Amino acid sequence: MAEPVAIAILAKAPVAGLAKTRLIPALGPEGAAALQARLTAQAVRTAAAAGTGPLALWATPDATHPSFADLARGHRLTLACQPDGDLGTRMLAAVAAASGPALVIGTDCPALTPAHLAACAATLRDGIDAVAIPAEDGGYVLIGLRRPEPAPFAGMTWGTAAVMAETRRRLARAGLSWREPARLWDVDRPADLVRLSRGPILPEPDLRSGTDAAACPAAR
Repeated sequence: MAEPVAIAILAKAPVAGLAKTRLIPALGPEGAAALQARLTAQAVRTAAAAGTGPLALWATPDATHPSFADLARGHRLTLACQPDGDLGTRMLAAVAAASGPALVIGTDCPALTPAHLAACAATLRDGIDAVAIPAEDGGYVLIGLRRPEPAPFAGMTWGTAAVMAETRRRLARAGLSWREPARLWDVDRPADLVRLSRGPILPEPDLRSGTDAAACPAAR
């Protein structure tokens, strides 16, 4: 049996006014939330199809939206709440909770495939310390580590075109080996919607308002 490589998916609840706020000028609050739900469902399906190891969805601000519960039931997915702190703190927590090699992804990259995830998992199984898939905008759509390492995360300035370049510098300074098996694009700004419209149509999500579900448990 291959060594399990966990996949942690960081996702915002698909709530109007909270999700995909940079796309609200183009889609409106409800449209942006609908897209968030569709992208999240696609990310979960992709991770499940890769079959590399256990799956966890790390939700913010909580996991009470019914779409999260539906995804958990349909894909043997553990729900967890993202901790307080910046993006680096939340990603490091997801890696630490995996108790072994882990890949961390968001929900903004519909171009990410099961084959990409399988290749990244194989890289970590081969003993490489880290793996990343850079995004065309200068960030990254995936980072994976064999063990929790604060170097790529602590004190990073997120949301800039220099994130991947700075991540490379930090990995090198820490003496960590890494690979970058692909370069992909993500959906962050209105201009990205044109590219998204040329691809496969994402299935429609369940957009019921979530107020009644229990708070999410800690990931195991």
